[in-house]
Amino acid sequence: MSMKGREVAMDEEHEHRQTPLFTPREHEGDLEEIRNFKQLARETLKEKKNLWHLAGPAIFTSLAQYSLGAVTQVFTGHLTTLELDAVSTENMVIAGLAFGVMLGMGSALETLCGQAYGAKQLHMLGVYMQRSWVILIITSLFLLPIYFFATPILRFFGQDNEISSLAGKFSLYMIPQLFAYALNFPIQKFLQAQSKVMVMAFVSALALLFHIFLSWLLLVVFKVGLVGAAVSLNLAWVVVVLGQFVYIAMGYCPGAWNGFSLGAFRDLVAFARLSIASGIMMCLEMWFYTVLVALVGQLPNPQVAVAAMSICINLLGWQLMVFFGFNAAISVRISNELGAGRPRAAKFSIIVVILSSVVIGLMFFITVLVLRDVYGIPFTNSPEVVHAVSDLALVFALSLLLNSVQPVLTGVAVGAGWQWLVAYINLGCYYMFGLPFGFLLAVYFELGVKGMWSGMLAGVGLQTLILIGITLSTNWKNEALAAESRIQLWGGFVDEPAKIIQAQLLIPHGEQSI
Repeated sequence: MSMKGREVAMDEEHEHRQTPLFTPREHEGDLEEIRNFKQLARETLKEKKNLWHLAGPAIFTSLAQYSLGAVTQVFTGHLTTLELDAVSTENMVIAGLAFGVMLGMGSALETLCGQAYGAKQLHMLGVYMQRSWVILIITSLFLLPIYFFATPILRFFGQDNEISSLAGKFSLYMIPQLFAYALNFPIQKFLQAQSKVMVMAFVSALALLFHIFLSWLLLVVFKVGLVGAAVSLNLAWVVVVLGQFVYIAMGYCPGAWNGFSLGAFRDLVAFARLSIASGIMMCLEMWFYTVLVALVGQLPNPQVAVAAMSICINLLGWQLMVFFGFNAAISVRISNELGAGRPRAAKFSIIVVILSSVVIGLMFFITVLVLRDVYGIPFTNSPEVVHAVSDLALVFALSLLLNSVQPVLTGVAVGAGWQWLVAYINLGCYYMFGLPFGFLLAVYFELGVKGMWSGMLAGVGLQTLILIGITLSTNWKNEALAAESRIQLWGGFVDEPAKIIQAQLLIPHGEQSI
């Protein structure tokens, strides 16, 4: 062979040995550049099918699981007012706190499992799920004092003594639910990453029907009282957990579940950091509304103000269940596409889901404005409260419109692994800007509850604008490479020099310890 031939062969061998960092795998099988309207329509329809295939069952799952607590409240409403207040307080405050922490920390798996699945590193999904179980069970142990001391905690925050005492007793009955949360959310993220959302919807529907029947049997037929309500709700969550896990253990997730592994106990500290970031991000959003209601209680005529605010937040919660489905869908789509090295497909998916969400948000917006004088009537017989709810119609409708986009952008952030960044954004927009601004409008400008809601709207609006700016300015090719590096650092094969280079160049600032 000539010298020139040997040089060409050496160059080819050198190129063949390059790590994925320098061989842009993200172009292989990526979405083609869209050049005409026909291609745009075809790809949009295809992406909509992908999104609704995930979002539809995810929305149903969210609504079904959200309804478990509501069903308990409906049945306890046939007991006494005190027992209804106690169950409602435990459900909103104690269980609500645990739910937010567990759901948020479990969301770390949306990043890791989604990107690992996209990169076809299926063997890591089961390990990630087990690591999350370990972290969340430990977290449950730290949350136990809130259940044990629920009565003095509720009294400290000004709750009625009788309600606090009974809610504290009911909280002790509901401790099994806490550990069910710890097992359920990692399982859900494990299944979501593989687009196995129909089984989640089926199991949730089964659990809801079981809960309705058992609640009727225990509370209406046998009149067991709060103990029966707790037994029914706890068992419903056990059905959710066992139903999903049996599906996994029976071999319907080949390659992703290979049994229990000691690898679940490795890298727990680093895994906990990402879980904590996800938990803080989620809790800062969920607790924002709780703090808002507490501040409204300090305004003049607090009974009417709190009632009006609570009705609107209740309706907002049901809408958020719909868009949590979109949140889950876009998180899976983004993490899968980045893990597969398809940045153009990831970006296109974001555009399609945001436009779809805006259309649905506009429908909610118009509906509230059209029904502004009557949508509060099903919730109250008080003309004062109905008038206060009607007075909130415009800012409430704008909130529904904004909240059609905001959860989707949060889903994008989770799919890309930006949890810490969004946590800081939430802290600044919600607590350092939105709440003080709302309190200023409510008290000093005497706008009352409308002022508080306007401050909340301003905080959510600012957060949404920042997330849109970040999403538009993101280099998705670099994010695809960062996803590959994250997967390799969490258990994939990569040469040590490449691992070091990727960790230094591609992992976003603040994640290098992961």
